[in-house]
Amino acid sequence: MEYETIVGLEVHAELNTKTKIYCNCKNAFGLEVNTQICPICTGMPGTLPTLNEKVVEYAVKMGHATNCSINNVCKQDRKNYFYPDLPKAYQISQADIPLCENGYVEIMMNGEEKRIGITRIHIEEDAGKMLHNDAFQGSLVDFNRCGVPLIEIVSEPDMRSSAEAKAYLDTLKSILQYIDISDCKMQEGSIRCDVNVSVRPKGSTEFGKRVEMKNVNSFSGAMRAIDYEANRQIEALERGEEIYQETRRWDDQKGMNILLRSKEDAQDYRYFPEPDLTTIYMPLERVEELKNSLPELPNAKIKRYVKELGLSQVDAELIAENLPRCRLFDECIKLGGCTAKNVSNWVLADVSKYMNETGKDIADSNLTAEKLVKIITLIESGKISNNSGKIIFEEIIQNNADIDKVIEEKGLVQISDDSAIEKLVNEVMAANQKSVDDYRGGKTNALGFLVGQCMKASKGQANPAKCKELVLKYLNG
Repeated sequence: MEYETIVGLEVHAELNTKTKIYCNCKNAFGLEVNTQICPICTGMPGTLPTLNEKVVEYAVKMGHATNCSINNVCKQDRKNYFYPDLPKAYQISQADIPLCENGYVEIMMNGEEKRIGITRIHIEEDAGKMLHNDAFQGSLVDFNRCGVPLIEIVSEPDMRSSAEAKAYLDTLKSILQYIDISDCKMQEGSIRCDVNVSVRPKGSTEFGKRVEMKNVNSFSGAMRAIDYEANRQIEALERGEEIYQETRRWDDQKGMNILLRSKEDAQDYRYFPEPDLTTIYMPLERVEELKNSLPELPNAKIKRYVKELGLSQVDAELIAENLPRCRLFDECIKLGGCTAKNVSNWVLADVSKYMNETGKDIADSNLTAEKLVKIITLIESGKISNNSGKIIFEEIIQNNADIDKVIEEKGLVQISDDSAIEKLVNEVMAANQKSVDDYRGGKTNALGFLVGQCMKASKGQANPAKCKELVLKYLNG
C-alpha cells in the first residue's frame, strides 16, 4: 500500500525585545547562569506580571506578514503543567483567543507555489533551561530564559513531505528576520519547532493518529525527524500494529526518536484565563500602523526579482532568503550602472563565499554597495577583466584598498584595443605554428591553448573575448 505523509509544525520563535515578557529583566543570551532573573520570572509567591507592549506589537507584525486576521481584543491564559525548569508550575500563554489566526504563507516547491495555512500565532513565555554535565551529578536549572518572550506559530497539517516542511520553515525564518522581531539563531535556541507527523493510505481523506516530536532545534533535524517518524509509522501499520497519539523525543545524533509520554490534549493543561493580567486591547489604528510599517517581504521580493529584473527563480530565492545578501543586492540595484544578473552573480558567488568562510556579515566587512557596483561596471565596460575584478575584491576585503589605486599598482587595466591584441595574436601564432596546423587539421581543442598563450603573453591584461575572436579570425583566415 502507498502512504501519504501529513506534517504540521508548531514553531517557537524568541522575540528580540530588550526585556522579558512580564518583567524588566534583560532579554539576552549567553550571560552568566541565573544572573538575569527576578522574583517575577522565577515565580515567587505574591509577584505580579506586567505585559511588555512590544511583545504584542511584534506578534501582530508577524500576523500581518503571514496574512492572519488580528484579534485586537484578546486575553492570556494559564497553561498548567509541572516541569523542573518551570518554577511557577504554569506557563502564561493564550488558549482560545490568540492574537493572530487564520493566516497562510506561500512556499515554492519545484517552481510552483503552495499555500500552507497558519492556524494561529499566540504569545507566551519561555521556560528555563535544564543543564546536564558530567562535571556534576544530577541536573541544574538556569532560569535566565524564564520569561523570554515567544511567539508560537501553529500551522495547518498542509505539508506532505519533509522537503515542504523545510521550505515552510525557511520561509518563516526569512519573514521573522525581515521584520526584525527575532534573530533566528538556531544555535542559541531562538527558533525551534515541535513536529507533528501522521500517515494515511493515499487517496484517503481521514487523518491518521499524529505523533509529536518536541523541540527539534534545526531545520535539517526536522527533515530527518519527519522522514524517520513517517517510515516508523508505515512499518508499524504494515505489521498490523496500531498508531497511538503520543509525544516522542527526537535524538538527532542517533537518528531516531524515543517515546516520552502519551500525548496530552488541551484539557490536560487545565487552561483558564490568567487572573493577574488584564485583557489585551490594541486600537485598530495601531493594528493598521503596524501593518503599514512592514518592509517588502521575501516572497514579494522573489517575484519582483524574477519579473522586473530578469533573475532566475533559483537566484532570486537564494538572494531573498538571506537578509544581508538581499540588502547588498538591493543597494547595488538602486545605485544602478550595471546589470542585475551580474550583481546577482557576484553576490551569490564571491560575496557569499566570503560570508561562509569567515562567518561575518557583509555589514562588518570593508565591502560596500558602491565599491561592488564600481567593480562590476569596470568589468562590464571592458576596462578590467573578471579575474582583475576578483583581485580588487580581495584587496577591498583584506585591506580596504582604493579601487583605482589597486588597478594602477597591479597593472590591471584590460587591453581591448583591436590593433594591440591583433599584433599580440600574430606573434603568438607565429611562435606556435604546430598548434595552428593542429587546429586547421581538425583538432579544435588547440583553440583553447592558443587563446591561453595569448592571455599569458599579455600577462592577463588582454580582453579574453576579443582575444578569442581575433585568434579565430587568424585561424580561419
